[in-house]
Amino acid sequence: MIKKAIFPVGGLGTRFLPATKAMPKEMLPVVDKPLIQYAVEEAAAAGIEEFIFVTGRNKSAIENHFDHSFELEEALCAKGKDTALKTVRDMIHQPGTVFYVRQQEPAGLGHAVWCARHLINDEPVAVLLADDLIFGSTCMAEMVAAYKGGNMVAVMDVPKSDTGSYGIVTPGSDDGQIVDVSGLVEKPEPANAQSTIGVVGRYIIEPGVFTHLANQDRGASNEVQLTDALARQIGKAPFKGLRFSGERFDCGTKIGFLQASIAFAMSRDELAGPLHHWLANRFPNS
Repeated sequence: MIKKAIFPVGGLGTRFLPATKAMPKEMLPVVDKPLIQYAVEEAAAAGIEEFIFVTGRNKSAIENHFDHSFELEEALCAKGKDTALKTVRDMIHQPGTVFYVRQQEPAGLGHAVWCARHLINDEPVAVLLADDLIFGSTCMAEMVAAYKGGNMVAVMDVPKSDTGSYGIVTPGSDDGQIVDVSGLVEKPEPANAQSTIGVVGRYIIEPGVFTHLANQDRGASNEVQLTDALARQIGKAPFKGLRFSGERFDCGTKIGFLQASIAFAMSRDELAGPLHHWLANRFPNS
């Protein structure tokens, strides 16, 4: 049912300066794979067939990453490095399934999604934020399996003190996994938050959302917020939140990025032992 996905990758990545001065933050590697590749692989595992990247200036590294590098492939082939060659070739998607749209100004997530409107027909579309890295599950596949129309967001319980960093859901019925969304506010102060159910960077949105995004109304942080457009669809289309089974790392923050790097490294057989040994000896009293 969900065949297209939007990846907003036009942000400036200022939290990771100077590393992101010339390199897109989405290309920061967790172990040996950039953040954006994790997101694309998650989408593909959910049955997504078309991949739409909303980019900005200095983002050509993302385009190059998902394209052939003939010099590299020839060198790997000549040296008999078949495993590495397969790795780089497996990243390439069929011609005509990867699209790039330029977001000309960093005007918010809603604006980025709206920039891709002409590539979306009258159909629901997934939105994945590479900053939110999910460990231990394929979050989007779980969402697609549970989707029955309307709008859907991935959600998780967050500390009360952190509501100002999330879109916060006003819940209706809640069975522990699927929650009916009866309200949605972007980044409310803890005293004003209706719950501690926060939206994570995975969405399935229906076409009516683009009608609201077209108004370009500014919300929190003086940006066009996707959550505001979703909130305006409440009562017009079904709206669900899904508690996914994996662990989310906020790789838009330095501590989240470091935690993700350790978690993913410890899940690799060839890295877990040496890393655990080094950590135990380097920090014996921790």
